[in-house]
Amino acid sequence: MSILRAFAISSAALAVAGCGSVPETSREARAPVSAPRPFAVTQESRMCLAGLGETGSRFSPLPDRYYGGGCNTVNTVQLSAVQGDRSQFGVSNIGPVTCGTAQTFAAWARFGVDRAARQILGSPLARIETMGSYSCRNVAGTGRRSAHSRAAAIDVSAFVLEDGRRITVSADWSGGSDSERRFLRIVHRSACKRFGTVLGPNYNADHHDHFHLEQGDGSFCR
Repeated sequence: MSILRAFAISSAALAVAGCGSVPETSREARAPVSAPRPFAVTQESRMCLAGLGETGSRFSPLPDRYYGGGCNTVNTVQLSAVQGDRSQFGVSNIGPVTCGTAQTFAAWARFGVDRAARQILGSPLARIETMGSYSCRNVAGTGRRSAHSRAAAIDVSAFVLEDGRRITVSADWSGGSDSERRFLRIVHRSACKRFGTVLGPNYNADHHDHFHLEQGDGSFCR
């Protein structure tokens, strides 16, 4: 997608947002405390959208929204598909996600997931299933806001292959075939090379069914 096309799509997205649509949030989330602000108003934002377009991803830029209590969706996009080596594949159940997080996710999906699926499981990727992105909530057991509260994290739960197989974190991390377990561990390690924080089943029981992928400058991989 060229940046010009991205801007064209973003205009349509803003028109829809003006009709009162609100991103999916947790029960803690509140209505926006201010009107939506324009997107891509900074040079950094424009460069990020251009870079995301160059990955071959399908997405729509979203207007900035502030929900109070430290929760916001600023410089976010609605991502619907990312590009593999040979074809695009879908991303399901994902909400607003920051442009930078979407760029990192697109690179991981292509080079870390799609290639591993073909090399280890013998089939290209068809879809990545997620448990969402933005959610106005705290890190479990703390009073600190989660990266989800600013749309800088994605929870990935499953991978669907073109041959119909569905590899899930919950069932196949420990209970899958040798190749399925190997695949999940390789894509987990690949994510650790790109995201600041990556949490999976080995971290705690809360992550038994998904990989938490968080944008950032750190290097915390469990």
